[in-house]
This record gives sequence, structure tokens and C-alpha cells, in this order.
Amino acid sequence: MTDAERCRNGEGAPLVAQNDDHGVNGLIPQLFTSLPALNEAVSCLAQTTTYFTGCFPGCDVASSARDSSDSVVHAQELETFSSVLTENDSVISNHPISSESSTVLSESSSLAITASANHDGIARASVGDPSDITGAIVQSSHNGQNGISIFQGLIERAQRTVRGSADDIGWLKRDPEMPPVEDGTEQFIEILDNIRHGLHKLPNSVVYLLVPGLFSNHGPLYFVSTKTSFSKMGLTCHIVKIHSEASVEKNAKEIKDYIEEIYWGSNKRVLLLGHSKGGVDAAAALSIYWSDLKDKVAGLAIAQSPYGGSPIASDILREGQLGDYVNVRKLMEILICKVIKGDMQALEDLTYMKRKEFLKKHRLPKELPVVSFHTEASITPAVLATLSHIAHAELPLMATLSDGQPARLPVVIPLGAVMAACAQLLQVRYGEKSDGLVARCDAEAPGSVVVRPTRKLDHAWMVYSSLNDDPSEPDAAQVCEALLTLLVEVGQKKRRELSMKDE
Repeated sequence: MTDAERCRNGEGAPLVAQNDDHGVNGLIPQLFTSLPALNEAVSCLAQTTTYFTGCFPGCDVASSARDSSDSVVHAQELETFSSVLTENDSVISNHPISSESSTVLSESSSLAITASANHDGIARASVGDPSDITGAIVQSSHNGQNGISIFQGLIERAQRTVRGSADDIGWLKRDPEMPPVEDGTEQFIEILDNIRHGLHKLPNSVVYLLVPGLFSNHGPLYFVSTKTSFSKMGLTCHIVKIHSEASVEKNAKEIKDYIEEIYWGSNKRVLLLGHSKGGVDAAAALSIYWSDLKDKVAGLAIAQSPYGGSPIASDILREGQLGDYVNVRKLMEILICKVIKGDMQALEDLTYMKRKEFLKKHRLPKELPVVSFHTEASITPAVLATLSHIAHAELPLMATLSDGQPARLPVVIPLGAVMAACAQLLQVRYGEKSDGLVARCDAEAPGSVVVRPTRKLDHAWMVYSSLNDDPSEPDAAQVCEALLTLLVEVGQKKRRELSMKDE
């Protein structure tokens, strides 16, 4: 069992090895060989803090006032003991004992006299005005509690920093209220193989609506290859034009309006395919406005979507995480809010906390056919040479004399390397496989048919083609076609099941 799994299950190693009567020399090596993992050490420290907190309960004002008379008695006893020590000082000095013992007794006498003076002061205060001693004790208790609270706060912050999103990853699968998923990987692979051999089954009786994810407004080629492929097959396909950096609920309203406009214009139902945050936005539209859309939507496919939340988004925005130490949070605020005029809420809506809050209020309807698709990014050195084609740069001055059209140069960036670095981070820290931004276990919508391919594909591959794609492997457009074909078959099966229940 890995450290990540052991932490997630709440298991921990013992803080100190058992003493087997070998003495101090035998205990020290055991201490070093039984040190727990960092996460477990923080948990043990938190438990120790709780123990120490219990050792310093708050003082009760009433009981302090009642015990003031006892303080006088104790003070008198200490004064008597001090006087006895003083009278017998000569006897002690003449006794045949070592000078060290005499020194210890002298120090004890001094401590007793000091304690007597302190108790005497308390006794006088209690005799003169009982509220003075009560106020002093309450103030002391208040200061003690403040110190304990500060210490507890530091421990909790350290625990949050170390554990990060470890307790949140995969929460959808652990929630007993969420419906189970069904594996549709084999069916998907069969459909994909048929598509590569020229067998296309997508009907033209519906309209296909592609919902892009975060930052799609600034990637002109987002979903373009898929839309082009669908158009060549005679299928009606649209890409939703929304502000991808807006909040989930705002985009949900715009997607709802898109669906209604398409339905009333074509009299055809809509099949939705959302990628990344686009899948979250599309699912939100159907969850919130299902009463208005249930006759207009045929199904939903979400690809690499952080339906349960994203550890990257959570760690950037969570206190005590990466965003605090390298100013990632500030940089994201500048990028989203200032540069691209978006809303920081778009990123916050992808955190585990926000997704939990949203899914408690809005869940996908049971009668809606849903397909989930997630992948794992490759972390081999070969991905460093992978360049993603995100846009075209037109150069009018280099136009050819034959057609007069401006020359186009591809705009590429190393998205594969970025995704590989993020995937490696999540693998090392949490022991979770991901596509670079979304953990696989968080991309499965409850109650959906799940596709879990073994091929290594990062988060950007679905929407941006790579310059060095393997021609022997299916491309992104074919994968999207296979997902929607599977969605059509899932919808047909679900309708048969519903009709049999009605009968």
C-alpha cells in the first residue's frame, strides 16, 4: 500500500518504537527507523496538541473564588515551613551531610519563601476584594487559552499545507449518496475501431453542441478539428461561444439559452460534448435548468472534466499551498482578471470545496444519458518535444503570387511538457494518476458510463492537435465521434429501460 493510500485510509505508523529494555542506546536507533511519513507526523503532532490542550482547561471563576480561603491556609503553611527551616539552619549546617545537599535545601527554602510571598499576596487580595483575584485568574486563563489557540492554528495550518488535496481527491467515489458508474471502455474501443474503418453511426437527427473549457476564447483552434470533421459527415455541429473564464452558473445560463435557440430553430434535440470546464458548465446547465431542457437535450458527454474538482485549482487557491509561496494565486488573478478580463470565480468553481457545495444543491437528472471520459498524461521525456498547435499566424507580406492568400504559420506551444510536469507533481505528492490537471477519479460523473482508455493522453490533446501525432492512432475528432456514438447508444438503452419500467 502506498503512502498516499495509507494516508487516505487514515492509517499511520507509530510515533515512537516500543522500548524493549535495551536502554537509551537501543532506543535511539529505533526512533530513527520508525519515523512516520510527513503526513502522518503532522497528524501525530495534531493529536499531541489536542492532548496538551486537555491538560490546560479553562479556570472556572466561581471555583477560583471559593478556593481563595484555601489559598490563605496554604500560604500560612508555607510560612510556618519556612520559619522552621530558618530556625534549624544551624543544625543543618552542622549535620554530617554534603554541601551539595545543603545547597539544595537552601534553594528549596528560597522557593518556599517566594511561594509564600505570592500566596500571601493572593490571600490579602482575596481578603480585601475578591473581585481582584477573580479578575487575575480570568485574565490568566484568557491568556493561556489564546496561546493554545495560536498553537492549534499553527498546527492546523501545517497540516493543511502538508496534506493539500489528499483528503478531497476521489471524494465522489467515497460518497455513499452518489449513484455508481458503469464501465463502457470496451464498447467505446469497439466503436472507435469501427470509425477508423469507415463505419460512422452518428445520426443527423440531432444537433451536436461542443462546449469548450477554460481559456478557450484565446485558443482559436479549440475543438475546430472536431467541428470540421463532423461537418464533412453532413452533421450539424456548433461550438458554444461563451466566456470560458466566467463562473459556472453564468455559463450554465448561456448554455441553456444556446440549447433553446438551437432547438426552436432546428426542431432537433441537442447532444452536448463538454471538455474540461466546459463539461462542468454543460452539466450545470442541465442540472439547474432541467425542467426547461428535458425535452430538448438527448444526452451529455464530458471529457477530462473536473466534475468532482481539480487538485491543481484547489492547491493554487487553498491557503498554505503553492499559491502562497510562489505567488501563483496573484499571477492567476492578474492573468484572469486583468489580462483576459475574466472572473476569478471561474477557477474557484473548480475547487473541491465549490464542487461539493454545488453538487449538494444540483445533481444531474437520473434519466439523462451521461458518458464520462478521462485519461492519464504521459510523463516520459519524449513529451518534452511535443508541441500543440493552438492557432495560425497570418503573414500577408509572404502571400504567394498564385492565389494572393496570406501565408499561415502554425502557432505552437509545449503544452505536453506542461501537462507532464503537472501530472508528475500529482503523482509524486498524492499518488494519483491524472491528465495533468484533473485526477482520473474526479472526472467520473456519478451514474454515468465511464470510458477509461489505457492510451496516454494529456489534458490538451482532446482539443489541440499535436504536430507529431501518431497517424496509426485515432485522432481527437475520431475520439469525440466515438464518445458521442457511445452516448447515443447509452441513450437508446436508457429509454428502453424507462419504457419497460412504465409498462
